[in-house]
Amino acid sequence: MHSKDVTALSRRALIAAGLAALAGPALGAPARRVALLGDSIASGYGLPASQALPARLQAELARMGVPAKVIGAGRSGDTTAGGAARVDRAVPKDVELCVVALGGNDLLTGTDPSQVQANLDRIVRRLKARGVKVVLAGVQVPPILGGGYARAFNGAFAKVAKAHGVLFLPDMLSGISLNPNLNQPDGIHPNAQGVAVIARRLAPLVARGLSAR
Repeated sequence: MHSKDVTALSRRALIAAGLAALAGPALGAPARRVALLGDSIASGYGLPASQALPARLQAELARMGVPAKVIGAGRSGDTTAGGAARVDRAVPKDVELCVVALGGNDLLTGTDPSQVQANLDRIVRRLKARGVKVVLAGVQVPPILGGGYARAFNGAFAKVAKAHGVLFLPDMLSGISLNPNLNQPDGIHPNAQGVAVIARRLAPLVARGLSAR
């Protein structure tokens, strides 16, 4: 082999090594552990796992350059009371951030807003006591219903978020509820397109929470 060939090979090797050094930390960055505490929407009701919210949120975070493992802690039919009762065992110990996405079933059953607020407060307190960051994802009474109950119910989420200073998405189902194009045939559970919308809304807040000191 001529000296010119050796020099060329050495140059290419150095370039390749430099590129590998630059890419290595990004490719090998450890995934952040995120939990999704919720109800049937969080558990992926009616959808394959690849299209359920945990997977879609994880993919959306990856698209933003945030390597994360999103752990589904959803239970169909769960309420804020149910979430408060199981938060300690449902959210793994090594989780860095938890998205709390409960309240839809409370709304469907007309639960007293003061009880919803108390349950959410307990969930957030338990998570923060463990050093887990929180993103609170609320649900809102559809505007067509309105009234005093709607104001009290909607306000429960905002009050908890403000009291604890956590990141807050006021209505994760805004524009999705009652939209046949974004819901499954039952008219209640988001379809794959609806879940993708929720994931896009949550991902920036989760990324922001993970980057906070």
